[in-house]
Amino acid sequence: MYLCATKLSYILTQKLFTIMKKLFTLLLCAGMMAFLACGPSAEEKAAMEKAKQDSINAVIEKNKQDSIATVEKAKADSIAAAVEKAKADSIAKAEAAKAKKPAKKAKEAKETPKPTPNKSRPGATKVK
Repeated sequence: MYLCATKLSYILTQKLFTIMKKLFTLLLCAGMMAFLACGPSAEEKAAMEKAKQDSINAVIEKNKQDSIATVEKAKADSIAAAVEKAKADSIAKAEAAKAKKPAKKAKEAKETPKPTPNKSRPGATKVK
């Protein structure tokens, strides 16, 4: 009889473990499904949407500032180039004018002096 009771106890224990395993697996699956089904709340969704919009606005603002800086840099470079060109043109013009002036002076030096009339004596000329 003891043998029969032990065997019966063993069979009941095995069935109980099988039932417990199935119950534990079922509860585990149900818990996972409940956890996944919940998802983010309305507040969390709104916060995520706001963060997304803030990120987009920040990128747009950064691109806007970059393009403004690029235009300003191009303007400054253009103005600097125009100033340098004007300076170079005025220097070239001044050098050209200097080069022409000595030629005039040399021409004037080569000319013979004109005699001026001497007022003290009629008919006489004064040489410079």
